[in-house]
Amino acid sequence: MSRFVHLHVHSHYSLLDGLTKIKPLVKAAKERGFEALALTDTGAMYGAIEFYRVCLDHGVKPILGFEASIAPRSRFDKDPTLDKTAHRLVLLAENYTGYRNLMRLSSLGATEGLFQGKPRIDRELLAAHHEGVIALSGGMLGDVGDLIRQGKIEAARTAAGTYRKIFGPEHFYLELQDHPAIPGQIDLNTKLIELSRDTDIPLVVTRDVHYLNAEDAEAQDILT
Repeated sequence: MSRFVHLHVHSHYSLLDGLTKIKPLVKAAKERGFEALALTDTGAMYGAIEFYRVCLDHGVKPILGFEASIAPRSRFDKDPTLDKTAHRLVLLAENYTGYRNLMRLSSLGATEGLFQGKPRIDRELLAAHHEGVIALSGGMLGDVGDLIRQGKIEAARTAAGTYRKIFGPEHFYLELQDHPAIPGQIDLNTKLIELSRDTDIPLVVTRDVHYLNAEDAEAQDILT
């Protein structure tokens, strides 16, 4: 069995972003020796119940979550010039309380934070609904990673500290991603490791999974 667990995974419930349906996703995880698997669709938890049931049927531990978009200011601010960029944050349920909080966050993102067709939450909501939730920094698309890529190391340190304060020191992780073909990925990982050493914020390794097999890449491109 594999000791690695995929914690950043999209299914077809990531609309026009993920390719794989739930049953083939879980079946492949089982066949490839994974004991557990997360589902982190973009902005929503539409697939959570189906995923949970299929995982139990296949003897795979389900980890429920979603990939949130964080509004740069407030979820209520919707200025096309100031609020067009929303950074990503991966949120995982540690327990049933966390699952309920994630459902609340995803719902509020779609009702209060919807902007240009995309659900968004903000740090105010995270602070109010953080109990039982584990957060990953989101790799290149997270604000920590993006600030590092811009050379704004102190700002990245501040952003990471803010999330650690919201979630607690044992519930926020800097996310390394294994995508060496993407320009800047290796350099970003190196700097995230340095940031982890400086701040004692732990690291986690993920892959931003959107399809199952290498030969599915063309179909994924067509979808997006």
